[in-house]
Amino acid sequence: MHRVWALIDRETYASFWIGIMENKGFPYFLTMGILAGLCILGIITFIRERKDNYTWRWIYLFGGAYVLFDLFAIATRLEVWQKLLAFMFDINSPYWNLIWGFFILLGTAVFVLGIILMVRRKTGSYGDERAK
Repeated sequence: MHRVWALIDRETYASFWIGIMENKGFPYFLTMGILAGLCILGIITFIRERKDNYTWRWIYLFGGAYVLFDLFAIATRLEVWQKLLAFMFDINSPYWNLIWGFFILLGTAVFVLGIILMVRRKTGSYGDERAK
């Protein structure tokens, strides 16, 4: 949900993240390491808990695989991905609000799902009883 910053101040947001990706300093490796670690843990959790794979757990597999690919494409400077990033961070693009608005909605949906799952964990009900 930090992407709200993109709607408030396009230039600073784009400059910050492009700077992180291009400089490849400590913040870059810290961010990439944390993201990669969480994705790998999510995929491991999906595989380890395959007997209890509720429908929402597919987010671990597909989301984790996508983010790992994204990190790989950024790290290796995959040409098509560089063009996509240039398009996404073009502060003059008429699609700026649509792109970053989508990411804000997606992040908000995942955040809400996390809260719902935490509440259900306390009550012992995960909602998708068909998976048992």
